[in-house]
Amino acid sequence: MDTLHQEIAHAAAALVVDEGLDYGAAKKRALKALGLPPRTALPDNGAVEAAVREHLALFHADTQPGELRALRELALVWMERLAEFRPLLGGAVWHGTATQLSDVYLQLFSDDPKAVELALINRGVEYEAQSVTGLHGHAVEALSLRSRCDALQTWVGVHLLVNDGRAERGSLLPDEAGRKPRGDAQAVRTLLALSDSEHP
Repeated sequence: MDTLHQEIAHAAAALVVDEGLDYGAAKKRALKALGLPPRTALPDNGAVEAAVREHLALFHADTQPGELRALRELALVWMERLAEFRPLLGGAVWHGTATQLSDVYLQLFSDDPKAVELALINRGVEYEAQSVTGLHGHAVEALSLRSRCDALQTWVGVHLLVNDGRAERGSLLPDEAGRKPRGDAQAVRTLLALSDSEHP
């Protein structure tokens, strides 16, 4: 990766970590901040994620592991509540780069798209619905809610992406870096147990 790409990646990483921006928005803001033309070629998400990990290690090594753990525990609560929809955790909370500014992203699977909404309504949970791009590039419904995270003393965004049952096939295939892009509740419990053994 050339120096300019690295510079953009590091500027974007700081915005992701310190302001909670998503990668796309952070890259655009980084261009502006660096005074570069809007058509400048951008680093890929892998480069930004590497820069995010570096930024976390340098500036947030004392706080980020605890914040990540709290978010994984919160994700697991929602995965257990919505177990019938076979939830998979993805994004920064799964990949280990989340901070207290990060949201939780769960992929759910249901042949009845309204079933998840009904489950939330029955629990008295308020949510907002919008259409987003799902696992395989198709439009799916995303149900967004706020959930209290006592460990962080804050409210966290939880986004439930409702895919049809067929989308589950291939949802755990490794990404281009050879990593699992998301994991089920048991995989999240394993990550939490590993962090316990690393930080007794």
